Amino acid sequence: MDWKPDRKAKKAIYKQLAQYIEQGIADGTFPPDKPLPSERNLANVLNVNRSTVVNAYDELESMGLIQRTRGSGTTISKDIWGITKKRIPSWSRYIDAGSFLPNLPVTQKIRKEAVEHHLINLATGELAEELFPKSFLREITSTRSFIGSLGYDHPQGSEILRNTLTKHVKDSRGIETTPASILITSGAQQALHLIVQCLLKPGDAIAIEDPSYNYSLPFFKSAGIQIHLLPVDQDGINPEDLHVLYKKHRIKMIFLNPNFQNPTGSLMNVKKREAILDISSKLGIPVVEDDPYSLTAFSGDKVPTLKSLDRHGNVLYISSLSKIVASGLRIGWIIGPTSVIERLSDAKQQIDFGHSSFTQWIANDFLESHTFNAHMKSLIEELEKRRNQIIKSLDTYLKDQVEYTIPQGGIHIWCKIRKNYNENQLLEESIKRGIIYVPGSTMGSKKGYVRFTFARADENSIDEGIKRFAQALNGL
Repeated sequence: MDWKPDRKAKKAIYKQLAQYIEQGIADGTFPPDKPLPSERNLANVLNVNRSTVVNAYDELESMGLIQRTRGSGTTISKDIWGITKKRIPSWSRYIDAGSFLPNLPVTQKIRKEAVEHHLINLATGELAEELFPKSFLREITSTRSFIGSLGYDHPQGSEILRNTLTKHVKDSRGIETTPASILITSGAQQALHLIVQCLLKPGDAIAIEDPSYNYSLPFFKSAGIQIHLLPVDQDGINPEDLHVLYKKHRIKMIFLNPNFQNPTGSLMNVKKREAILDISSKLGIPVVEDDPYSLTAFSGDKVPTLKSLDRHGNVLYISSLSKIVASGLRIGWIIGPTSVIERLSDAKQQIDFGHSSFTQWIANDFLESHTFNAHMKSLIEELEKRRNQIIKSLDTYLKDQVEYTIPQGGIHIWCKIRKNYNENQLLEESIKRGIIYVPGSTMGSKKGYVRFTFARADENSIDEGIKRFAQALNGL
């Protein structure tokens, strides 16, 4: 057999092998009158684990292409083109051919491990169950009457909620807007997706931060967008880097997370914000501001958003209740020019016919109530305690082995590992020890970093998790 697997390809080796044999059956490379190689022999020839060949044969058998008989080995199905058996579609080909790309394998692994196993979770970017305002939300659902329609709502979302958000963003974030300039979305993720799908086209160049949460999102590549990186330091990107990228690549849009950025925790200073807005207005480049964390400043001070400084309508502002109230509510929003909001709402209607009336009602009543401010005060106190704990644990167990900047808000801390290590081996060893986190390469161009999220685990779990991570690192 001349064929060899491509070990650098993203497709799993067993899938490559199954596809090769399937093609060989079709073109006669593997004749029906001869058995296929045994699992053990084929594994030796290809220098792969036997389990890889077993998985490939399992897939071919499920498709009706081969049959396994104890004592006779593996043969091509004699009735492959007959009428007594029905052929199963080659689902692997359909899966691989889809235009919407899957998450990175390491991202899929992290999510699967976090869900299926009882690991200390320093990876998932959401609040712990005990930080959700359950008692306040129960009060709303049990004592207040439902407001709203049970039919399809306004294309932009509940008008009552959009009115409430108009007041909320003015009071808490300094943003002047109107209900007509707001679209309710299923969290910030859908907002980003709508912007990419509706306002950009294949081949367009965009700028994102490096590192960045956006770096891990496959829908940019699915849409054929060219991504260019803006390095982030402790107070955000360098606006001059934006000038350079624009001259080289004619950037069409800028995606920024300036407040307690994911993953670095950095807070962009006002001077840089003003410079970015100046560049945006001079070059006519829209800025997409993703702002999940501005209300979580541990100092209690109000953090200025880019949108609050925007005087020309250049900023599309995205935020949500996912990181500060409850991710399960799926309430997010986009603020922008009315014409843009109408375009995005039309696309959202094509996808889901609008947002749930019930979650919009709950979100509206919670934002309107005095309990929202009480919840935010309590949440910030709890997040600061967990931030302090993870710093203490890093200093205790890793000492001079890591570098980090202490975040002043948000839920993430970005650590540089000072020793050389294999990123995949460290993740595997950490999982074995019961701790999950996000490797830095999934969020940027450089290796040697990890992101720990301190909002999901309690203080004792954070301490134990960092201890186990240190053991994994030192065990390599």
